[in-house]
Amino acid sequence: MEKLFCLGVALGMVGGALLVANSYKARSLVKKSQSEIMEKVNEMMDERLKTFEDDQKPEKKTKK
Repeated sequence: MEKLFCLGVALGMVGGALLVANSYKARSLVKKSQSEIMEKVNEMMDERLKTFEDDQKPEKKTKK
């Protein structure tokens, strides 16, 4: 059962790769999706770095 599943996944990946390689619309859709995902990942990483930097800053104590 596992071998059959793995074979199906492999054939699906090969079929998808052939479809994208031979279709301009599919290729442009994949490129567009990749760029959107990269933009979102970059935004998330910027937010995490900002919160990390804020957590690392020492708090200033004021004298009264």
